[in-house]
Amino acid sequence: MFDNICKFLVENFSSDFANWLLGKSLTFTELSPSELSLEPIRADALILLEAEEVVLHLEFQTQPKIDIPFRMIDYRLRVYRRFPFKQMHQVVIYLRQSTSELAQQTTFVLEKTRHQFEVIRLWEQPTSVFLQYPGLLPLAVLSQTRNRVETLQQVAQEIVKIPDQRVQNNVAASAFILAGLVLEKDIVQQVLRRELMQESVTYQALVEEGRAEGLAKGLAKGRAEGRAEGRAEGRAEGRAEGLQEGIQEGIQEGVRSVAANLLREGMAIEMVARVTRLSLEVVQQLASSINGRGA
Repeated sequence: MFDNICKFLVENFSSDFANWLLGKSLTFTELSPSELSLEPIRADALILLEAEEVVLHLEFQTQPKIDIPFRMIDYRLRVYRRFPFKQMHQVVIYLRQSTSELAQQTTFVLEKTRHQFEVIRLWEQPTSVFLQYPGLLPLAVLSQTRNRVETLQQVAQEIVKIPDQRVQNNVAASAFILAGLVLEKDIVQQVLRRELMQESVTYQALVEEGRAEGLAKGLAKGRAEGRAEGRAEGRAEGRAEGLQEGIQEGIQEGVRSVAANLLREGMAIEMVARVTRLSLEVVQQLASSINGRGA
């Protein structure tokens, strides 16, 4: 999951990563591993981006792996075969702190063959670097910081400044998930909900819309059921009980409506589940339903 979030960030904010890793802004297109070989190495964390003069190869890892050096030289040769005149910048980025010697490896050596690549251990990187670009904000909490909660609060404040609501939602969702590598879920929820979600005009509007819709449905349904049950049993309690049950059902419908609206705004499924407290399965079903209607 963490690797996929990083892939999402690179694919959507490639210029931010180019500024960080290459020191200049470049326009990239994604390069499929299948373009380099009929049998691409299985690497879920692999990202290949192609610019006019350079190919950027990134591998995000939560834990060091012994085959990383071989994968780096293998892909370097594949890219050379496909683009012999292009430079290639290869970086392995470790997300979670590790004392393993594998996290220090920057070279593949085989007899007289030697190949070097770059390794970045996020916990050794200055936090300020990641606060400069929207696409890097979710990585800030994994950097060299003395107070991760305070850093997450800074991230939330920067996310609020992003003018595009869809981009803001996606960065917030990514920050929410990656922060789970180093902070307890309850803490992450408290910080991002309080510092970010409550500042989001769109989020507030969606919540209020869902609440109003849920309450209206609940009241209507509750009155109808309460009257029917009250007439059948001849008791006032039936009306009150039916009204309460209807309100609760209506509120649940309202929550589902909020979730659906957040999904349409582009918020990640995991983030929607955490914000609305619906199960992941329910949110996935909502997303499938929305995508099906869109198709």
